[in-house]
Amino acid sequence: MTPPPTTDNRERDPEMVRLGERLKKTRDYLNMSQQFVSDSTGIPRSAISDIERGERRVDSLELKKLARLYRQPVAYFLAEEKDADAGEYALAGLPRALAQLTDGDAKTVLEFAEYLTLRRAAEREEQGADGGGPTA
Repeated sequence: MTPPPTTDNRERDPEMVRLGERLKKTRDYLNMSQQFVSDSTGIPRSAISDIERGERRVDSLELKKLARLYRQPVAYFLAEEKDADAGEYALAGLPRALAQLTDGDAKTVLEFAEYLTLRRAAEREEQGADGGGPTA
């Protein structure tokens, strides 16, 4: 009689894998350990590990806790595009956030956005003058 295989040969759901990879990438980017995430969300560390490997489904409340901790919209983690940009999903919530600001605060946000646009243009201009690569 042959013993059962020691490795799990089941096919993992590609959506679970994509979600897990996106969660892990974000956690790594934020330099958070699985234990820190566990302590902050109440989700067991072993569950965090299983979710990141695409071996465990994440329920909606867990995903909401993770998104809140990572300061990203839930929609970013659920996006079907392989190379989804977190910034695009964060901008989707901007109108709701702006609606709660005072007129003075909204003006400050607009001025900052203009500053960022001008800064980016200056960086591109500098790169063109240097003939160099991208700046950090």
